[in-house]
Amino acid sequence: MIGSIILTLALASSIIAMIMFYLSYRGYNNTLNIGRIAYHSMAMLVIVASTILWYALLNHQYEYKYVYSYSANSLSTGFLLASFWGGQEGSFMLWLLLTSIVGIILQSYSSKRGDLEPRVMAVFTLATSFLLVMVSPLFKNPFASIWAEPVFLNAKSINPAYFGMPFLQSFMFSDGSSGQNFVKMSAELVAVLKGAGISLNQFIIDGKGLNPQLLNFWMQIHPPILFIGFSMATVPFSFAIAALMKNDYKDWVKQSLPWVLAGSGILGLGIMLGGYWAYEMLGWGGYWAWDPVENSSLIPWLVGVASIHTMLVQKKSQSKGGPGKYIKTNLMLSMMTYILVLYSTFLTRSGVLGDASVHSFVDPGMLVYLFLVIFISSFILLGVGMIVYRWKTLSQEPPADESILSRELALFTAAIVLCASAVIVLVGTSAPIFGQAVDTFFYNEMHLPLAIIIGLLNGVSLLIKWKQSTTQELIKKSIISVAASILFTVILVIAGLTDLMMIILAFATSFSLLVNLEIAVKIIRGNLKMLGAYVSHIGIALFILGVIGSAFGSDEVDIDLIKNQPKEAFGYEMTFTGIEPIENNTKYAFHINLKEGDKNHTISPVMYISDFNNGLMREPAILSMLTRDVYLSPLGYEEGGDDGHNHGGSTVTLEKGGTTEFNDVKINFNEFLISGETMTAMQTGQDFEMGAALTAEKDGKKKEFKLKLISKQGNRELTSESFPDLNMKIELVNLQAGNIQVALSALDNSQPETTAPKQEVLSVTASIKPYIGLVWIGVLVMFLGFLVSVARRLKESLV
Repeated sequence: MIGSIILTLALASSIIAMIMFYLSYRGYNNTLNIGRIAYHSMAMLVIVASTILWYALLNHQYEYKYVYSYSANSLSTGFLLASFWGGQEGSFMLWLLLTSIVGIILQSYSSKRGDLEPRVMAVFTLATSFLLVMVSPLFKNPFASIWAEPVFLNAKSINPAYFGMPFLQSFMFSDGSSGQNFVKMSAELVAVLKGAGISLNQFIIDGKGLNPQLLNFWMQIHPPILFIGFSMATVPFSFAIAALMKNDYKDWVKQSLPWVLAGSGILGLGIMLGGYWAYEMLGWGGYWAWDPVENSSLIPWLVGVASIHTMLVQKKSQSKGGPGKYIKTNLMLSMMTYILVLYSTFLTRSGVLGDASVHSFVDPGMLVYLFLVIFISSFILLGVGMIVYRWKTLSQEPPADESILSRELALFTAAIVLCASAVIVLVGTSAPIFGQAVDTFFYNEMHLPLAIIIGLLNGVSLLIKWKQSTTQELIKKSIISVAASILFTVILVIAGLTDLMMIILAFATSFSLLVNLEIAVKIIRGNLKMLGAYVSHIGIALFILGVIGSAFGSDEVDIDLIKNQPKEAFGYEMTFTGIEPIENNTKYAFHINLKEGDKNHTISPVMYISDFNNGLMREPAILSMLTRDVYLSPLGYEEGGDDGHNHGGSTVTLEKGGTTEFNDVKINFNEFLISGETMTAMQTGQDFEMGAALTAEKDGKKKEFKLKLISKQGNRELTSESFPDLNMKIELVNLQAGNIQVALSALDNSQPETTAPKQEVLSVTASIKPYIGLVWIGVLVMFLGFLVSVARRLKESLV
C-alpha cells in the first residue's frame, strides 16, 4: 500500500514539474523553481519506492504478488536484488528509476546552458509521467497485493503448520495427475486468515523464484546497463523537441552530442552483455540469434549511432555561421532513437511476440497493450507535429558545397547505411506481428553487403578531408593500408576462408582497422582527447573480425563420452571423469578433462532438474584461450550398471530429459505438454488434455511424437504410438510430477535383444570457436572509445 501511495505522489509531482517547466518556457515567473522542486521530489519518491521494493524482496515479504512471483528464500542476495527487474512490473520500475536519476543529471546540465532547462525538462518529464502511469495501480504496479486477483499458490509455498486447520480445506485443490496441491489465494482467504490471527507472511513462507535461465551472473548486470541506455535515449529526444520549441538549431547539436555518445555507448555495451549471457548460459554456442527482442534493442542503437555521424557534419558546417547542414536529419534521428526504444518496449511487453521470442513477456492484457500504443503514439505525434510546424524554417539549409570525395558525404553515407540496417532489422522483427517470420538467413544475407560498405567507408572517411579531396591524395594516403589489408586477407584465404563475400568483408574490415590504428598511433603522441572515434572504430573492426572467425571457423560434433574412456575431437583428448554434486546438491557438475599435448584442463558443464519448472536445465562449460574457445554443451547423461528398467516389453519410467533404449531405438523424453489453460481446467473439474513430447531415434533418423492423457467427463484415456518400421509400440501408462511411465513392446511380439550392462555416458555437443574473444574485446574497446569521445564533447558543449 505504502509503495503505491508513494508512486502516486511521484506521478503527481512529475505532472506538476512538467507543467511548471512548460510555463517557465512560456515566460511565466517563479515557476522554474517550483518545477525543479517538483522534479527532485518525484525522483526522490521513485528512489524511496524502489528501496521499499528492494526491502520487500530481501525480506521475503510474499504478501506482494511481485515478490512471490520472482523471488524465493533460496536466492542469494545478488539474485534477490536482481529479482527487482525479473518481471514486467519491476523492469518498468527499473526503467523509471534510472530515467529519474538521468533526469537529475540532465536538470543540472541544462541549467548551466542558457535558457535550455525549461524546454528540455518539460519534454523529459512527459516521459517520466508516462512511466509513472505504467507502474501505477492501474497497470503494472509492483506493489499489488497477492490476493488482489485470485491466484493458485503451490502448497510448497505455504506454511505446513496450517495444513491441518479446517478453514483451509475449502481453499485447497489437488492435481490428480501431477500429485501437486494448490491453495487458492483470494480476498476471502485473507479475511479468514486475518480472523484466525495469521498474517500473510506467516502463511506464505516461500516464493516461486526466478526462471532458471535468469539465474546467471549477468542477470545482475545486463538489464541495468541496457535500461541506462534506454533512459538516456530520452535525452536526445528532449533536446530535439527543445530546439524545435525555440526554433533555434545552432547550439542543440553540441549540447546533445555528449548524451547521444554516452547513451549509444552504454546501450551497445548492454546489448552485447546480453549476447555474452546467451553464449555462456543457453548452450547453443552463439551470442546473437536475431531474436526479435534482441533486435528491438539493436534498432535504436543503430539509429543513435547514425545520428552521431550526421551531427558531426552539422557541427562542423556551423563554422561558417548558421545552424549548419542536415538539421532535419539530425532532429528526426534523435527523435527516432527514443521512439524506437518505446517500440522495443511495445514488442517486448505487449505480448505480440509471445510465440516468436524466448525473451518476450506474456500478454499483459488489453489495458496495458492500449496504454503502450498511446505511449508510443504520443511521442510520435509530438515529434512529427513539431517537425511539420517548423518545416519552413528547417527547409532553409545552406546549399551543398562539398565534393563527392568529402568527409561530409562519407559520414552522411555511413548514416544512411546504418539506417538501412535498422530498417532491415525493423522489418524482420516486426514480421511476426503480421503473422510472418523471417529466418536468420534473411538478416545475415542482407547485412553482409552493408557491413562491407561500413568497413570501407570507415577507412576512407578518415583519409579524406572536409569539403573536398582529390583522388591522388586518397590513393597516396591509403596505399599502405590497402596493401597490408590485401596481405592480411590473402593469409585468411590460405588459412581456409573461401566464401567470396566473407573475403571481401575481411578486406574491408582490416582496411578500416589499419587506417584507424595508423591515425590513433599518431594521435597518442599529440592530443589524446581526439582519440575517441578511432578507438571506437578499432573496436568495431575487431568485433567484425571476431564474427568472421567464430562464424566461419567454428565446428561442432556430438560426442558420447563413456566414463574414463578418452575421445578425440578438435585436437583435444576429452575424458569424462565423473560427477560432483554442487550448490547444496541441487546441481551436478560433470567433469571433463581436456588434454592437448602436455596441457590438461578440466571444465564442467552442469545439469539439474529445476524446481521452478520441473525441467532439465543444461549449462555449458567454456575453455577460453587466446585464439579460440572450446565449448561443451551437455545433452544428456546415462547412469551405468543396471538401470532398473525392464526392456522386455513392460513399463519404463522416464524423467524429463531422460532416455531409454528398446531394440536399438533410443527414446528421449523431451518435455511435458501442460498449458496454463490445462491447469485451470484441472482445478475446476473441466475436461483437459496434457501430454509428453518424445523422440525415437535409430540410425541417425529421428521421429518426434506425443503421448497424451485425455480427461473427458471424468474418464481418463492414455494414448499410444506404433512405429512399424521400428517394430515398436509405446504406450503411456502414467503421467505424474517429474516423470512419465511408458510400456514398450515389439509389434511382431518378438522378444527384444538382450542388452549389455549399461555404461556411464555423458553426451555433449563439443564445438571449437576460433577468435570469438575478438567479439568481446571489440565491444569493450568500442565502449572505451565512446567514453573518450564523451569527455571531449562534454567540454565543447560549454563553449
